[in-house]
Amino acid sequence: MKYDIHQTTAYLYASPVPVARHIVRMVPVSRPGQRVTDSHISVDPEPAEWVQTRDFFGNQVAHIRLETAHTRFTVRTSARVEVDPSPECDPASGPSWEEVREAVGDSEDLSPLSPVHHIYPSPAVALKTPITDWTRKSFPAGRPMLAASIELMRRIYADFAYDSRATDVSTPAIEAFEMRRGVCQDFAHIMITGLRGLGLPAAYVSGFLRTEPPPGKERLQGADATHAWVSVWCGEQIGWVGLDPTNALVVSTDHVVLAVGRDYTDVAPIGGVLVGSGRQKLSVAVDVIPMPEEGAPAKLRPAPADEADAVDDATENPG
Repeated sequence: MKYDIHQTTAYLYASPVPVARHIVRMVPVSRPGQRVTDSHISVDPEPAEWVQTRDFFGNQVAHIRLETAHTRFTVRTSARVEVDPSPECDPASGPSWEEVREAVGDSEDLSPLSPVHHIYPSPAVALKTPITDWTRKSFPAGRPMLAASIELMRRIYADFAYDSRATDVSTPAIEAFEMRRGVCQDFAHIMITGLRGLGLPAAYVSGFLRTEPPPGKERLQGADATHAWVSVWCGEQIGWVGLDPTNALVVSTDHVVLAVGRDYTDVAPIGGVLVGSGRQKLSVAVDVIPMPEEGAPAKLRPAPADEADAVDDATENPG
């Protein structure tokens, strides 16, 4: 699949902000199974300093310093991305989850793609016994890692209600677990918490969903903003497999990866500090549109800011 992606994120401040520093992760990069053929990012007001880097996990990061007084901060991004179908894999094949846990424990690989980075607690993933015990029901002795992980994903989809008002970006996974409600960020954190509680590697993935579904298919939850899902390491032969507990899907061509990390704190679209007072309002608009066939390319264009739906929060709550 080839996609034309447009995102506009805007903050509206109650009082002028004279100085601000932002860290922006809103541009996808090429990864295994995904190629970015064009991308563009712009911000308003004009920054006094702009430095683009890659973080440890390979995510593109823009460090922005603003020294012009402003009541609105807007980031617009556009990208063209080609996404390959996920390799077919029999969930009943591959190593057992115990073998995966042992392989990670024996690994000496510390590269960015190593599963070692995703088995420990992280800022937004504190290991909790109730979640681990609930997860363990999908992992009887000797069960293949991928089959067990898919069942866990489906249990989250079946047992938890999608409710955008139940949580916010700072809600701990254990609270969403106890409520059995939340959005994609919560479901991803719950799944990661349970897997890491068993010593199994699970990474947090931020990205986009196809805005309009193929004919005959339902629209996916989380298609209007950045989405979140889980990448599970299933051993050397299978590698990393994306699982979306919000939609009970094995990730394939409907998902575009934006950033990968240990949890949401590693991949937050916008972070930083500013000098100001009063409330702020966030608005987000995302379009992920399949591109026309070869010979009729679509023109890259940022989505206009006034298409966004506003929410009263300082940061975006994925899902």
